[in-house]
Amino acid sequence: MDNRLYVVWLIVAYLIGSVSSAVWFARLKGVDIRKHGSGNAGATNILRVFGPKAALPVFAFDFLKGLLAVQLIRLTTVSPFVSPELYNGGELALGVCAVLGHIFPIFASFKGGKGVATIAGVLMAISPLPMLIALTVFVTVFASTRYVSLGSICAAVSFPLSVNFLFGMILKPESTGVTLKIFSVIASIMIVLTHRKNIGRLRKGTENRISFKKKSKGEGVL
Repeated sequence: MDNRLYVVWLIVAYLIGSVSSAVWFARLKGVDIRKHGSGNAGATNILRVFGPKAALPVFAFDFLKGLLAVQLIRLTTVSPFVSPELYNGGELALGVCAVLGHIFPIFASFKGGKGVATIAGVLMAISPLPMLIALTVFVTVFASTRYVSLGSICAAVSFPLSVNFLFGMILKPESTGVTLKIFSVIASIMIVLTHRKNIGRLRKGTENRISFKKKSKGEGVL
């Protein structure tokens, strides 16, 4: 493997992650999204400030960043015919760089979002079935509570459980490598840690629920 070429693609993955769709979308509206709502530069805060029509493309863009970053493995000298651990490790390293770019974007003063959508894109590319289970958990929790943060945390916890136990021990143990198992736990912890403030507000009962009701005239920043 040409290590120099691989390092170049790791940097490219970080730069892809650094394209902060929430920040750039809000700028088109004359707003710094990091100074409104929760102050987070992500799809949830776009939903809170601008509504679902704006949040959906922002989420999709951030999701695709993770998906695209993983595909860069095809442009490296890492062959899919090498050991699964090495190949998956290469994919995950590219994904991690994209997530770090989202959280600490060089194009937005290193103040980005929490990385949930981008991590989801990475994991969908590498391990789609456990990711679909996590997505189902998110939708179920969010639909019943209207807390995006709680849905994200529950989905994050469900993912390593699926990878390590359901698929890792029961359904497809031969296709679930140690690298993916370890990363699933790290990704889960990472998401939970980025939601520390949300967890505090959930415990106090002060976390904001998402409402899909149309805002009254003059409400919000628009």
